[in-house]
Order: sequence, then C-alpha cells, then structure tokens
Amino acid sequence: MRRRFQADTFGFEMTPEPLQIGTLRVGGVAAVTEAEGPGARFAVWVQGCSIRCPGCCNPHLFEAGGGEETSIEDLLSQVRAVRDQIEGVTLLGGEPFEQALSLARFAHGARSLGLSVMTFTGFTLEEVILRADASALLAATDLLVDGRYQAALPETERRWAGSRNQRFHFLSGRYQPGVELPQAGELLRSVEVQLDATGRVRANGWPALVRLTRRDDARAK
Repeated sequence: MRRRFQADTFGFEMTPEPLQIGTLRVGGVAAVTEAEGPGARFAVWVQGCSIRCPGCCNPHLFEAGGGEETSIEDLLSQVRAVRDQIEGVTLLGGEPFEQALSLARFAHGARSLGLSVMTFTGFTLEEVILRADASALLAATDLLVDGRYQAALPETERRWAGSRNQRFHFLSGRYQPGVELPQAGELLRSVEVQLDATGRVRANGWPALVRLTRRDDARAK
C-alpha cells in the first residue's frame, strides 16, 4: 500500500536550521550505489538496532558498539567527492532513528548540496513521530520506507522494500508514488557485490541474495 504524507501533518519543519556537526556510529558506506534507492546514491549503514527483525540481512549491524565512530564532516566530505555522480543519499542500518539527531545533521548537509535523502526505518512512521528526537531527521527526509522486515511477506513488486508490510512515505515533492515500481527495462531486484582490499566480499541490494552472499563468504573463511 502506498500512502502519501506531508511533513507539516506531524508538526515538524521542512527546512531545519543548520545543526552542529557531530559524529555517527557507522557500520558501512557505499560511495556510489544504484541498489539503494532512486538513481545513483551515497549509502550509509548506521551501526546499532534494537528492533532486530528475524531474518534481517544485516545482523552484524545490531550491536550499538560495533562499527566505527565517524564525524559527520568526514562523511559529508566523502559525499562532496562523488557529488557529480549521485542524485541523493540513502540512510540504512542498523536503525537510523536510533541516531536521529546526528543523521539529521548529515541529511541536512546532503540536502544543502542539492541531494535527495531516502531513509529506511524498522519503526512505523506512527512510532517515529512519537520519538522526541525524530523531527529533524524526518524534516530532512524526502522518501521514507518504514516497517519491520517480515521474512514471511517477501516483497515481489516494489523495488528497495524487503517485505510487503513496509510502506513508502513521500515527505516532500522530490519523489512521487510509483518511483518504487520498476519501469520498462528496469530490474525489480539488484545486488552489487564488491571485493574490498582485505579480500572480503561485500554485498548490498536485494536482502535475500545479500544474505546468501554473506553466508557463502562466511563459509569461505
């Protein structure tokens, strides 16, 4: 089901003031990916998630103490380096709204560069708006995908969502309902696989295949 929400419905500002630079606990970054939202995007996987959906493709991001502490300014510098190659940034996890204030600062910085912001959350929008620290990140988000991953309800029609219960919320005019549906010649599912400098396989994109790729990588060690 697609529902459209206007940000002012929930009483938060669409153009927040610049916020003080801080840090984020980050589990991973893809400087340019075409598997995590509309067009080419800079993707950030934050570290830490208290929801811990069964079957999640990123269980290594559950622990809040994992990953690396990264300054927001450093992340924005990485975004600037690929600015001409991307149309937006995507925030995933982990659970982005468990680092909402710092991610809001990063998202605001990305939007100041003319980039769109897509955010994934395991919470529902109704749960998010009850969080005292969520308003600034919502205000800086153009496209929100919400809801817990449910392995028994695999998504078969929409891109980027993992299960059918998850919803797309269009919080600005940047994207319109239907952007999540593959157009003629476009794939419903895509996975990007990279080999890093240590020889480790890294995959992102379609959750089901990402899980298989990580299992194969683990067996090879």
